[in-house]
Order: sequence, then C-alpha cells, then structure tokens
Amino acid sequence: MSTETHKSGHGMGDARVNESVTFEPRDINVGTVTKQLIYLGLTIVIALLICVPILKFLTGVASENDTPIPPVRAEMSAGERQRMSLPPEPRLQGLPGHMADPQQDMRDKIAADMAANESIGWVDKANGIAKIPVSEAMKIIAEKGGTTSSGAAPSKSSRGAPAQGEKKQ
Repeated sequence: MSTETHKSGHGMGDARVNESVTFEPRDINVGTVTKQLIYLGLTIVIALLICVPILKFLTGVASENDTPIPPVRAEMSAGERQRMSLPPEPRLQGLPGHMADPQQDMRDKIAADMAANESIGWVDKANGIAKIPVSEAMKIIAEKGGTTSSGAAPSKSSRGAPAQGEKKQ
C-alpha cells in the first residue's frame, strides 16, 4: 500500500478520513475476477454435460436389472396395486391406507364409554343384576357405608376380628 495521502475527495466537510488507508486501482483487477467467474461457469457446464449422460446410462442399466411386474399385477389398476402394497388390517392410525381420523376415533370411544357408564339396564335379569349410572352407584355406596361385594377380599369382620367401628358379639 502506498503511504501517500490523496487530497481529492477526502477531508471535505464532516466526513471522517483514515490517513493510513487508501485505495489504489491495483488492489482489485476487474478483468481477473470476470475471467475467474467465466472459468467457474464453464466448469459447471462441463460437469453437467458429463454427469447427465452418465445418469441416463445408469438409470437404463438399473431399469434393465429390475424384476418385471408380474402379469397379475400388470392387469390391476394403479389404485388396486397401491391397495395391495399396503400391510394387512389392522393398520396403525394416521398412516397411509388408514382412512379414519385418529382424533375422531378417540372422541367416539370416549362418548361411547360415557354413554355406557351412564346407562340403566339389566345385565342378568334372572339373577337380579342390573347396571346403573356410576354417579348413582357412588351415592348408594356412600349411603350404605361402603360394603364390599361377594367377589372382593374378605374384611376383618368376616375373619373373626371386628371391623373398625363394629362391636364383637
């Protein structure tokens, strides 16, 4: 770099001037940059001209070595071939081939469970077993004091020791 200062263009008005930094036309050669860009463009075009025929050749070789479609599948429509390529039912929700919406299925299941928990009806009329809404069953159990069913584990009172709040007779 030159140590000479340039008087033209600097020091005019309020612009800051760095006395040790100057610009010289030889710092950058526009012709060299242009020539390098042209070389880069030519290199890209030559690489493309080499790679495209190689790609076409290799694609042809790969297609020749592929096994042909069986005649039964060749007679099928594209939709039938797609359906046959999917795994058998049941399929995971949300994957190709499964048309149902998983969120809607969950909402439907919750609604069906709620309806079953809140319905009234006979389970076994001959033995007097009925089903009632869960909220009603909880009220009945709370009123009776929480008795256990015959299939539950025996309480202390059935083993000979009095249960809490009971007197021994």
